[in-house]
Amino acid sequence: MTTVVPRPTAGTAAPPPTGTPYDQLRVVPARNPGRWVATAVVAVLLAMVVNSLVTNPRWEWDVVAAYLTEESIVRGVWTTIQLTLITAVLGFALGTVLALMRLSRSPLLQAVSWGYTWVFRSVPLILQLLLWYNLAYLYQSLDFGLPFGPSFASVDTLSLIDKFGAAVLGLGLHQAAYSAEIVRAGILSVDQGQLEAAASLGIPRRRQSTRIVLPQAMRAIVPTAVNEIIGLFKGTSIVYVLALGELFYTVSVIYGRTQRVLPMLVVAAVWYVVLTTVVTVIQYHVERYYARGAVRTLPPTPLQRLRANLTAGLARVSTVRNADREGTR
Repeated sequence: MTTVVPRPTAGTAAPPPTGTPYDQLRVVPARNPGRWVATAVVAVLLAMVVNSLVTNPRWEWDVVAAYLTEESIVRGVWTTIQLTLITAVLGFALGTVLALMRLSRSPLLQAVSWGYTWVFRSVPLILQLLLWYNLAYLYQSLDFGLPFGPSFASVDTLSLIDKFGAAVLGLGLHQAAYSAEIVRAGILSVDQGQLEAAASLGIPRRRQSTRIVLPQAMRAIVPTAVNEIIGLFKGTSIVYVLALGELFYTVSVIYGRTQRVLPMLVVAAVWYVVLTTVVTVIQYHVERYYARGAVRTLPPTPLQRLRANLTAGLARVSTVRNADREGTR
């Protein structure tokens, strides 16, 4: 007697063979003991650090809490924010001009841009601040008028460039040298073939720059630019040499008067962490905005990532428990 096995119809898969040794195997999720050990070690170290911060009375957290929102500290924070915003705008505006000069076909513009970047990246920032603060020694007054011609107005240098003005000039011009390289690298990261294709379609050069080059260049510019702004937040602390009342100088004056050195340094550290966190959140959303069209799915927000990690962790624990229960049967 012959048994006829029906042939699978088109569009349906053949049934898997039965009775093979693989049918008796039990699928168990892979275990990673090294990862669990590393997690445990890091958790213990983190617990030790937190315990030290909480139990060591020399941190003087009551003093930190008392001075965290003290009026002079808040004024210092506001001065730090002002310095950062003004110098960031000045630095990236001038840096963009320098980057375009470096990319131009004019040998003179290229040489001037390269020379500016070379000089301002070579001289230490603290030295630049002191030079700008003492500009009145070289020029008692600043004249405004025609080049090599009569002047229309004259301003006393000391009244124009005070401590805040010297800090803005020093930080802004120093930042422009680095911003020029950031912007230039972002523009060069755009594929030249896209510009050639746009030119062949008759798209004007200005529209090429605003609709093709800029959106793609921003993906490369934003992360590095925000890192520079974060560095500016912390770099403003160096203007203490000018006795300008920003955050770090204010803190140093207070701990010089009260002898509470460590608590006041913690106050400054907390404020710098807060300011950096705010800029980091802004950076994340700006990067997410310019990522549209470059990736199929936008990167998740921090809350979405946290929820996904918790869900995946709970699912993994549930899978391991179910596998253990089946193994004990």
